[in-house]
Amino acid sequence: MGKTLEAKLAELAPESRARVESRAAELIAEEASLRDLRKAMSKTQTQVARKLKIGQVAVSRLEQRADLMLSTLRGYLNAMGAELEVRAVFKGRPPVRLVGFDQIAPKATKRPPARKAPSGSTARPRARSTRTSASA
Repeated sequence: MGKTLEAKLAELAPESRARVESRAAELIAEEASLRDLRKAMSKTQTQVARKLKIGQVAVSRLEQRADLMLSTLRGYLNAMGAELEVRAVFKGRPPVRLVGFDQIAPKATKRPPARKAPSGSTARPRARSTRTSASA
């Protein structure tokens, strides 16, 4: 019968075991979910929600999403005291830090107020004219 991982690790010299455990911790840290990061920072969803000025349920939904806008991810990470860094990683080449993403801010989407029809009116919006000028 094969050996367990713990049994195999116990056979290693202390220095080797420390290197294995250190590398395992690095690999685990590289693959953390947003939820894992929040828990590692000893933050609750409620604490993060307060900083983001959203509800706890919204934080829960955010942590479950696989596709986020960079501005949303930046805000979430900032609420935990982290900065967002975007890198491009190519095979056989060192990673490249992409600049300019720290300047992306969510756009305020303000819509003009809707025009109200006079009370008692059933007026419809006027259609645009399709006439063209006769002079050329």
